[in-house]
Amino acid sequence: MLVAGHLYPDLLNLYGDRGNLIAFARRCAWRGIPVTVREILLGDPVDFRELDFLFIGGGSDREQGILAEDLRRHRDNLREAIEGGLVVLAICGGYQILGHHYQPAGEQVIPGLGLLDFYTQAGSKRLIGNCAVEVELDGRPVRVAGFENHSGQTFLGRVEPLGRVLAGYGNNGVDGLEGARYKNVFCSYLHGPLLPKNPRMTDHLISLALGRSGQDPTLTPLDDRLEERAGAAALARLGVSGT
Repeated sequence: MLVAGHLYPDLLNLYGDRGNLIAFARRCAWRGIPVTVREILLGDPVDFRELDFLFIGGGSDREQGILAEDLRRHRDNLREAIEGGLVVLAICGGYQILGHHYQPAGEQVIPGLGLLDFYTQAGSKRLIGNCAVEVELDGRPVRVAGFENHSGQTFLGRVEPLGRVLAGYGNNGVDGLEGARYKNVFCSYLHGPLLPKNPRMTDHLISLALGRSGQDPTLTPLDDRLEERAGAAALARLGVSGT
């Protein structure tokens, strides 16, 4: 069994981000892997070390400030869980919270958790549209598709990007990088939601979560012909070939 946490599901669910957790659980179920989902609400007690997988979705600037303040009381516990191999998928606002800070336009800085070395600042142009990114999974390049819609521009410090932008904007529309990656933490601006469109990435996260829980990370293959055709079509619309 895997234990998955959904952080602030009532507040962080832009553009159907909840579908990422649904895809994770569904692909586990198809393999006979039971998943227990724990919803973590504002003010709830939580021990992130008890989780195998944590999903953090996107939200508005206002919600991000409120949630960052609540989450800071759990910062040391979350840091310990991450260092211990907790698998995390953080999207957009959930991604920004994990960095040093977010600077909205003309407003007070929103302090982040400082768990990953990057910062975000509001840009003058909204970065919106379909996006394709090349991500390395298990030592192999995989092309993933998604949809981005953010005014925040993220700049990485001593942390690896999730991948390289093939089409779209990515972190800031300047350096050609998208997302951030540290240990088993995967951050991205890609909504859509991301995982249903990209089964290889979903399976990679499942495998890592199984390994964290002490189980065999080897996955039974699924018939992904339909998913692969859909993913290839999404990439083709951007002029990018699939892998």
